[in-house]
Amino acid sequence: MSGPMVEASLETVETPAMVLDLGKVDRNIARLRGRLSALGVSFRPHVKTSKSLDVARRLFPEGTGPITVSTLAEAEYFASGGFADITYAVGLGLDKIERARRLVGQGVRLSVLIDTLEQANALAEAAKDGAAMPAVLIEIDCDGHRGGLLPDDQTLVKIANVLAQGGVELAGVLTHAGESYNARGGAGLPEAAEGERAAAVAAAQLLRAAGHASPVVSVGSTPTAHFAQDLAGVTEVRAGVFTFFDLVMHGIGVCEVDDIAASVLATVIGHRPEKGWILTDGGWMAMSRDRGTQRHPVDQGYGLVCDIDGTPFGDVIVEDASQEHGIIKVRPGSDGVLPDLPIGARVRILPNHACATCAQHEVYNVVDGQGRAIMAQWPRMRGW
Repeated sequence: MSGPMVEASLETVETPAMVLDLGKVDRNIARLRGRLSALGVSFRPHVKTSKSLDVARRLFPEGTGPITVSTLAEAEYFASGGFADITYAVGLGLDKIERARRLVGQGVRLSVLIDTLEQANALAEAAKDGAAMPAVLIEIDCDGHRGGLLPDDQTLVKIANVLAQGGVELAGVLTHAGESYNARGGAGLPEAAEGERAAAVAAAQLLRAAGHASPVVSVGSTPTAHFAQDLAGVTEVRAGVFTFFDLVMHGIGVCEVDDIAASVLATVIGHRPEKGWILTDGGWMAMSRDRGTQRHPVDQGYGLVCDIDGTPFGDVIVEDASQEHGIIKVRPGSDGVLPDLPIGARVRILPNHACATCAQHEVYNVVDGQGRAIMAQWPRMRGW
């Protein structure tokens, strides 16, 4: 295991602290890798959740492999750790072209994402100096959730023509079934996965019919990656939050509570028995403001409360939060009772959205799920 060994435990580390259960991380990775292998597609995991070289290395026992990032800062960070095949899966800002080119000049196989003629023209113009250029993926809108072109939009061909005339490589197409996050209990996820696949394949076929190779057909979200039944025509799958999972993924029906690998360790700092409150030092600065389960059948507040060893108390949540205070209550409508947590007691809180919660912390305090010893502290990167 990389990262410095530390003499600390969940009983002594300063709180609030991000805790990562390595056994669950490895189990989550093995689960999805097994599914995708059975479906016959390659895997390009998204590293935006962990933003950590140490976590990314768990994805690739052989050392490194193809990854997806959400910022150029991530691309630079992971490139510095030996990852040399990177897809930057956010629409390319024109001001980022030169920064992307620097990575290519350093030997990184970088693909960028576009869906407009303006972006294509800017890339073609930049390429006139003959220096290294990133490859291009055209973003496809498979469900109306975000950006991208519809699979039958002739703008796809126009973009491909501009790139070809400018000497810029068209790598293929990419889509993301963001509407899959609106599923509940797994219902509709196989259909979302098929819609995602069909849209990407149709777009690639349109480009090929116009004389443009589209070797990459990239799909993926954590929900659809776990529920896809057929990936014919797809070359790679992306997914990110699956490494840690979270309460949103649990509500969607992708994982069990016991699969959630990331939690925030907090300390009890007060009681308000007349209000039914227990106060901790884990406010929204530790948990994030994400309330992604608010519209789910089960609202988890700011997070589900567990004991120090990660066992949920039941219907006990962080019902409200201010900057540095978390307010633990029994879930509204439940007949549960608050646990007996004296001042100084420690709890672990499972997050709504692992990406947002982890972003509040500098390091992961790694445990093995079998005890309270912290095995290592893994740093994570920040910024854009």
